[in-house]
Amino acid sequence: MKKNRGKLIFIIACILLSFYFLYPTYKDYKFTKELRSLVGEDSVKFIEGHEGEIRDARANRIKLGLDLQGGMRVVLEVDVMKLLQDLARNKDDVFNSIMDEVRSEAKRSDQDLLDIVQKKFQAKQVRIARYYGNIRDSDDDVMKKLRDESTNAIDRGMEIIDNRVNQYGVSEPSIQKSGGRRIIVELPGVSKEAEVQDLIGKTALLEFKLLMEPEIALKVYESIDKALAGKSTTDSTAADTSKQLAADSKTPSDTSKQLDTSLTPLPEEQLKAAEQTKKEHPFFALANTFQQENQGWNGQLYSAEENKSKVMRILERPEIKRLIPSDMGFVWSAKSALVSEGKKYYTLYAVKNMAELTGGVITNARATIDPTYNTPIVNMEMNSEGARDWARITGANVKKRIAIIMDNGCYSAPVVQQKITGGNSQITGMESVDEAKRLEIVLKAGALPAPVEIIQQTTVGPSLGEDSIRQGVSSSLLAFGLTIVFMIIYYKTGGTMADIALLLNLLFTLAVLSGFKGTLTLPGIAGIILTMAVAVDANVLIYERIREESVTGKTLAAAIDVGYAKAFTAILDSNLTTFITGVILYQFGVGPIQGFALTLMIGIVASMFSAIVITRVIFDIMTERGKVVSFG
Repeated sequence: MKKNRGKLIFIIACILLSFYFLYPTYKDYKFTKELRSLVGEDSVKFIEGHEGEIRDARANRIKLGLDLQGGMRVVLEVDVMKLLQDLARNKDDVFNSIMDEVRSEAKRSDQDLLDIVQKKFQAKQVRIARYYGNIRDSDDDVMKKLRDESTNAIDRGMEIIDNRVNQYGVSEPSIQKSGGRRIIVELPGVSKEAEVQDLIGKTALLEFKLLMEPEIALKVYESIDKALAGKSTTDSTAADTSKQLAADSKTPSDTSKQLDTSLTPLPEEQLKAAEQTKKEHPFFALANTFQQENQGWNGQLYSAEENKSKVMRILERPEIKRLIPSDMGFVWSAKSALVSEGKKYYTLYAVKNMAELTGGVITNARATIDPTYNTPIVNMEMNSEGARDWARITGANVKKRIAIIMDNGCYSAPVVQQKITGGNSQITGMESVDEAKRLEIVLKAGALPAPVEIIQQTTVGPSLGEDSIRQGVSSSLLAFGLTIVFMIIYYKTGGTMADIALLLNLLFTLAVLSGFKGTLTLPGIAGIILTMAVAVDANVLIYERIREESVTGKTLAAAIDVGYAKAFTAILDSNLTTFITGVILYQFGVGPIQGFALTLMIGIVASMFSAIVITRVIFDIMTERGKVVSFG
């Protein structure tokens, strides 16, 4: 017992940890069951009362694939023909005739579209630089640039779709590239084609909007906070409130910790004070300010991801709308501004409703490094019309901020340093090259709307998903039950221990899947069933070896030692080769194949642990206590 104490503690810890990771899945099941039993106002009250718990449980549960949950799978493809037409400097009769020939041949041929374009221009003895790039560029240089634009188009499409899906609130979406020109989008819970068309089929909208003056925004937020708390106008100002809530803040991380007093345990007095603050300032408890020492407030509020919907519901109330100027609107940052205690915080900007400029005037954008200060920047170019308007806008708003907004998500809000003429602007203040590249993608998406079109839509009904789950669970239970019965009948005590290990193997597999936020699919269930056979196979090899050693006259303890030692090599070889196959399937497969490979790899590791370590510890304890162990 003593020699196995460490292993026993480790096994118990693994079991407890598995239950910990699977508990959110159980909670989500209970919440879903409760919600189905409620209707009308009761369901609304239940959601409002348990909103945080429901969100946490759903975020940490075992994710279900589209084939189990139901929803929509959409395949989009970059429309290279439209991209080429948008990039052309001019479109005369020669250009249009070449494009018609390219379009006609592309329908009949599998050849790369850009290769066809190059061939048609050469056949007509027309230089490609006449329509693309610089007139002094060679055809090869122009074609290289066109191929780069084609590749970047899919990045623009993915950025736009990702932003829209996040704002739409689709839970557990999947957006991934497929090949050179396709994007595969899986939207669980979305089944209406009209919703999908509205979500990812429309053209990207890029706008430049002025931020409201911080003082005006502050007065509006103060009025909202007082209205929610039922205060009179003689109460303390919102500025005092924000200073109190963000007191002693030195970094955004510290600020975010102040936003939600439930993040860390506090003494009873502080908890009471925090609750009192939430009652007195309900709006600023959800959307807080951040002030650095010796700096004024910049007009931004920060809110945890789970509070964004609450804040917007407040701002949409009729009685609250009366407190907001008619020319004032609100927009969230497209990406989280900071992360604290595992929670994401987003920035709320107060902007003017009327856009000063739209993305159609942008001709190019490029992320690069400023050679003087060695910092990431984005160079933006506009056409003559945009340059004229941009000079007027920047000249009238020096030292003010302009938000760059795409599809109602703010990607940057730079300060206008001076009047900009000529249409060439330089955007600074990015923290990394990746952030600069993302802004380049956004600006280009406004200049050239992402040329992607839906080529395939597949709807998976929830009833099909329920049937898949029911059939998958039934087949798993049947396989599990037959295996258990066979092992007990054939291997007696050893078979019973193998069944316990098999049960723990299933527990570990699901726990790892949940802990690493993996997705369970129908092929994944097949992988779990296959894992059961692999796990039992290891025990069969061990038990048969133990039986052979027992015949030679060895004691039970000695036979067990030799059985495990000599069977280990064969078990390791077979499991290792299967694991390598799983890695290859996961690396080169897509969708269902990856789901199968993932559960297979997790199950192999879990089966090695359960079959070799757990059963061995159990047998050692039994033999030490003089228990009779039979292997059939």
